[in-house]
Amino acid sequence: MVRLRLQRLGRRNRPFYRLSAIEKRNRRNGVVLEQLGWYDPVSQDPAKQVQLNGERIKYWLSQGAQPSETVADLLSRADLLTPKLKAQWEADRKKARDRVEAKKAAEAAAAAPAAE
Repeated sequence: MVRLRLQRLGRRNRPFYRLSAIEKRNRRNGVVLEQLGWYDPVSQDPAKQVQLNGERIKYWLSQGAQPSETVADLLSRADLLTPKLKAQWEADRKKARDRVEAKKAAEAAAAAPAAE
């Protein structure tokens, strides 16, 4: 199975990532099937932060490649996810938001009796 994942490059405290199509069983920086773009989270200019090859990404997704969680976030911002993956991504985001809200509510409930 092919995964779309990020490969970390760059020096210490200055990360730079390449978006790659890689066989799932390979290491993070192992043998790459195809380079699909890059992501520079440190760049101040949003135009220079992400470059994606949308045509090839859509090809790999149509062939059954699964994006990692971080890559799915990047692809959703660029509107490159298939409708099925988009629905799954939105469900995962909703579940994560609900988990954070429940944790905040539990902390607030625990802090309320302590304040009295």
